[in-house]
Amino acid sequence: MHEKIRTVCVVGAGNMGHQISTLAAIKGFETYCTDVSRAQLDKAQAFADTYLPGRVAKGKLSQAEVDAARSRLHFTLSLEEAASSADFVIEAAPENLEIKRALFAQLDAICPSHATLATNSSSIVSSLIADATGRPEAVCNMHFFFPALVMNIVEIVKGPLTSEETGQAAVDMALALGKTPVVLNKEIYAFIVDRILYAMLKEAWNLVTLDIASPQSIDIAVEGALGHPMGPFRIIDMTGVDVIYDIFQGHFEDTGDPDEAPPQFVVDMVKAGKLGKKSGAGFYDYSDVPEKA
Repeated sequence: MHEKIRTVCVVGAGNMGHQISTLAAIKGFETYCTDVSRAQLDKAQAFADTYLPGRVAKGKLSQAEVDAARSRLHFTLSLEEAASSADFVIEAAPENLEIKRALFAQLDAICPSHATLATNSSSIVSSLIADATGRPEAVCNMHFFFPALVMNIVEIVKGPLTSEETGQAAVDMALALGKTPVVLNKEIYAFIVDRILYAMLKEAWNLVTLDIASPQSIDIAVEGALGHPMGPFRIIDMTGVDVIYDIFQGHFEDTGDPDEAPPQFVVDMVKAGKLGKKSGAGFYDYSDVPEKA
């Protein structure tokens, strides 16, 4: 199936989108990365122009491979330019249902009829988006983990109307990108990994709220005693405090369960702009830490 996919469109040039785009170009796909923000696109292009030569310096890719990958990687403000010839679309826009539905409606009008439309979201299942298109059978979740250039697992989730062909296309695409696809038999909020992660985050938040231990002490304990490569608060900083807030707040609004609401100290951090690594500060200080994959 992946041999039929030659052109990939990634919608959203943020932390997830620009890494997925770079990966797709490395793996041989003509790749278009699009965003409504010129600043975000410039940042994405700067990342690629730094990351790709770094692969040569580290002996991971040859100069010829990097040159070819860079020639396949395009950045544009135009959704029509990015999607009009796409065989496979990966949406990595903000975790907002209205934004995603509007995007998928546009993609449905722009993309070729054979294109697969995948959302990278783990908090918004594809069945909430699919009916914004005239091709609900071609819509699915394809959830990468950050950093997408490094993390090996991709969760593939079919909605009630997703076709077997679409599910297989997503699996084949994941394999073509060098990832290990994990297929869920049916939709469930937060899928596999994040459901387990969120249970840990909620307990970690509870320990901080009760003043049992600091975030840093909890991370040390989890990393040292459980063998996790990162504790829960390092994970939040890496993912984005605002992203985690949005996911929990969205679930709280859906369920009305106060246990699902983000704690006040997380709300305060978002209001203060302490969003984790991407903002230079979160539960840890990153002001002197360069971005890398």
